[in-house]
Amino acid sequence: MRFLETRIPAPFVAMALAVAMWLLPRAEALPDLIDIVRLATIDLSMNLSALVAIAAFAGFWQARTTINPLQPDRASVLVTHGIYRFTRNPMYLSLLLLLVAYASQLGTWAALAGPVAYVAYITRFQILPEERVLLSKFGAEYDAYRRRVRRWL
Repeated sequence: MRFLETRIPAPFVAMALAVAMWLLPRAEALPDLIDIVRLATIDLSMNLSALVAIAAFAGFWQARTTINPLQPDRASVLVTHGIYRFTRNPMYLSLLLLLVAYASQLGTWAALAGPVAYVAYITRFQILPEERVLLSKFGAEYDAYRRRVRRWL
């Protein structure tokens, strides 16, 4: 399965999962009693997603390094400031938050499988390969960062 590593950009994975979530049966709707929680989750997730994405792109822009996840070997600087002090993967986290918002919008238990599948796929086929490259490129500096900051949150 290594052929899938760093091959499909995370936004395409998220979009494919969103389509799959939309295609799932709607028979098992979430109970109406938690509608206010569902709406709050949508609002919070979408707003957090935007903030996290902006902060992530700003960090890479300030460091003047590539944001291309398909070629992690082109990273010229290890970005550890800003949002990167709290999560090593804010761009992927931003997309996860959008999928959580969309799953909440769809309002079915089955739709929650989309964000779970996203985390599993992105961790295995994007994050782990990136981590191998960054460890070989930045060595002890990346290893210390990896021990200090969580992968997702």
